[in-house]
Amino acid sequence: MKMKKEVQRAADATAWTPMRVVSGWGVRSSHAYMAGFAAVAISFLTWLISRGKGDSKPQSDRWGLFIGEWAPTLFAIGIALKHEEK
Repeated sequence: MKMKKEVQRAADATAWTPMRVVSGWGVRSSHAYMAGFAAVAISFLTWLISRGKGDSKPQSDRWGLFIGEWAPTLFAIGIALKHEEK
């Protein structure tokens, strides 16, 4: 059992994971969560601005959805970073 834990610890120490690299740069889960919330706000603002410019409704919706799709990715990165922080 002790040997298995040592092997697992060695594997974890040498494994390359993108989240470990990003965490090493100083990016924390709270940064990713804030970026996710900012993406939601920016999505709404781009939709609103596009409607104000007189763009068609489908074009405005595309702008809002394009940026709105960033939010789930940023929240998922936040969760992965949270696991790395533990």
